[in-house]
Amino acid sequence: MSAAQHPLAALEPYRTVEVPGAAVAVSRHSEPRDGLPPALFVHGLGGSGDNWLELLDQLSEDVDGEAVDLPGFGWSAPPLDGNLTVSGHVRAVIGYLEETARGPVHLFGNSLGGAVSVRLAALRPDLVRSLTLISPALPELPPQRTAWPTGMLAVPGVAELLRRRSAGSSPENATAELLRLVYGDPEGIPAHRRARAVAEYRRRTALPYALQALAGSARGIVTAYTERGEQSLWRQARQVEVPVLLVYGLKDKLVSYRSARRACAAFRDARLLVLPESGHVAMLEHPEPVARAVRELLAEADAAR
Repeated sequence: MSAAQHPLAALEPYRTVEVPGAAVAVSRHSEPRDGLPPALFVHGLGGSGDNWLELLDQLSEDVDGEAVDLPGFGWSAPPLDGNLTVSGHVRAVIGYLEETARGPVHLFGNSLGGAVSVRLAALRPDLVRSLTLISPALPELPPQRTAWPTGMLAVPGVAELLRRRSAGSSPENATAELLRLVYGDPEGIPAHRRARAVAEYRRRTALPYALQALAGSARGIVTAYTERGEQSLWRQARQVEVPVLLVYGLKDKLVSYRSARRACAAFRDARLLVLPESGHVAMLEHPEPVARAVRELLAEADAAR
């Protein structure tokens, strides 16, 4: 049985760190490890730090890892100014790194967290040692058809319409639909991970701001897709100087593998891992091969210092 199939203990109780305009929740997999390089893990749209538990477990002997909940997600309250754009989330993560003086870190991002990580690495290279991007939400126009429902969350009124439609659905059924969207093989999801997802869905739907945070961040991604000039994510990708690991799943319904070619060309020091059976969350489905590729990246980053 693989590590991904073994029930893993939850992340340690989160702590809250005050940053400009927000308070972010940060969790760990284990006690702080002196002598290991610091790492920070940034989740995707609708996710939380818990999405990184399996990969944090795999890398527990390689990095001193922490997972941050972006404002409005996980255990973090929404930002005070309501800014849920990609730049707003970047501001919160930079604030955390500055407040804790943990940088430079090995930075990990999935989906929305990937876009946040790219912008952060471009704007604040002093805070980043390497970049691991798992299905990063980089501009892809037109998006693949299976990603349209997620993009529709950005349209005013649609999120509320979906809430009403799902009101009669059980948490188990609603969660199963979400898992089918992000996993390559939903039937292979371990029972403990499915149960955790259902429990989190119940908790999130009880929060008064959950839907607004989801819709606002979806609008932020759509806006980032259309930005030009210095704010263009592709231009910022070309500014990243640290080594980059790109991870794509061939069964990803949200970020098409076709964008991998452009990403490899954009980053000046990129390497690519393609997982044929993975969907949008390779760190959950296949943490072992992702961890192996990360270890190679860490060795190269250390050799380049």
